Amino acid sequence: MATNDNSSQDFHLNKALEHLNSVLVTGETIEAWAIQRRLFALTNRRILIAATSGRFIKIKRGLLGGFDMTDFRWQDLGDAKIKVGIFGADIFMKIFGSADLAISKDSNRVLILPGFRKDQAEKIYRLAQAQDQSWREKRRIRELEELRAKSGGVTIGTNPGIQQTGNASEDAATKLQQAKDMLEKKLITDSEYESIKARIISGL
Repeated sequence: MATNDNSSQDFHLNKALEHLNSVLVTGETIEAWAIQRRLFALTNRRILIAATSGRFIKIKRGLLGGFDMTDFRWQDLGDAKIKVGIFGADIFMKIFGSADLAISKDSNRVLILPGFRKDQAEKIYRLAQAQDQSWREKRRIRELEELRAKSGGVTIGTNPGIQQTGNASEDAATKLQQAKDMLEKKLITDSEYESIKARIISGL
């Protein structure tokens, strides 16, 4: 009987892995996957999760057959945590609702994934952490570029065809404050701050 149970488990796992491979896009590869322990499964429908080169995927067998899939791009990952217990490891994924803009992080949600084998879950977690760090740096650079643009960048006062308005002083004060904020947040160096400040002043 145990043999039949194991065969059934292997069959469903293989079907889930087949489905996982079928949803990969061109150039996308599976870096790691993990299957939920049977103790945490409901009606024998365990969750399969995978970390690919471009996204995180969760697959669960549907009640009426087939599979239900949830996925998100790594750039939408806000944070990843793991909790290892006696009966398995739980993974928590914080997802940004909108990651297309570097400083727009609305509608955050948390994906809770309980009861995976420790070794499999830890590998998924390490990959998620690596992706999180990589995209944090990319967002930091993009945010820096956006803030520099708001501070005037190199374009302030360089177009002789544009007439300065009476609000130029107020605009300059705002941009100076933004530059100072960037300096305090260590987004720019002292020399970069002085350069931005000089360009803002020269544009008055």
